[in-house]
Amino acid sequence: MARSKALTDDLRLMHLMADDADSLSMNRFKALDLQVNTKPDATPVTETDTAIEEAIRRTLSRTRPRDAVHGEEFDDTGQSDRRWIIDPIDGTKNYLRGVPVWATLIALQVEDEIAAAVVSAPSLGRRWWASSGDGAFTGRSILNASEIRVSKVGSLQDASMSYSDVGEWVDSGRGQGFVDLMRECWRSRAYGDFWSYMLVAEGSVDIACEPDLELYDMAALDIIVREAGGTFTNLEGQDGPWGPGAVATNGALHPVVLDALRASR
Repeated sequence: MARSKALTDDLRLMHLMADDADSLSMNRFKALDLQVNTKPDATPVTETDTAIEEAIRRTLSRTRPRDAVHGEEFDDTGQSDRRWIIDPIDGTKNYLRGVPVWATLIALQVEDEIAAAVVSAPSLGRRWWASSGDGAFTGRSILNASEIRVSKVGSLQDASMSYSDVGEWVDSGRGQGFVDLMRECWRSRAYGDFWSYMLVAEGSVDIACEPDLELYDMAALDIIVREAGGTFTNLEGQDGPWGPGAVATNGALHPVVLDALRASR
């Protein structure tokens, strides 16, 4: 099913907003005077996080004034069956330490599903996007894109798994199941954050999972993985980016991965 003209226009707008976000983030990346504060949950927030979200919200207030907005750094606005979901910098700890693995995540929820998304990682020189029924892509722009697909790996013994933080799995009470899953896989690496899931969508990695994420962390990743042919659920196997946690696979491996993560419960 091809996407509608309205969804095409939304995806184009996402790319324009991602361009602006890339400019803002790269301008302050590795800046010696970068301002960093600590949020009530003890996580860091930089001046760039807030600047990007403010810029995206300004653009949406002009171009999509009837839509709702949910972001990491500011209160929700609007009430609508169309909701924009924003993570201005996914990987803030990497950003403030000069590690190039971070990205701006922009997603559009229509009613109960994520309909389109862009993930832009300018320091890596990479961008990924997808919209409902139209596949998932990577490239510099809509006109310069390559379609991506998940892998066909069918066994854990041949699978590559990516994760973010072992300590979070221990704290979640699923630590033993997670470690057993790591040991059974052919290869495990902590690529972390958004990148784990984009590697699943590209077929370079077969499994990505995290126990504790927010909607703005997951919304954009969900549709890109799904449109690439993969499966994205919470830890209990329920479809979508609604939590708790996230499990993304090439689809073939999903049941066995869920079983492994439930093993220590």
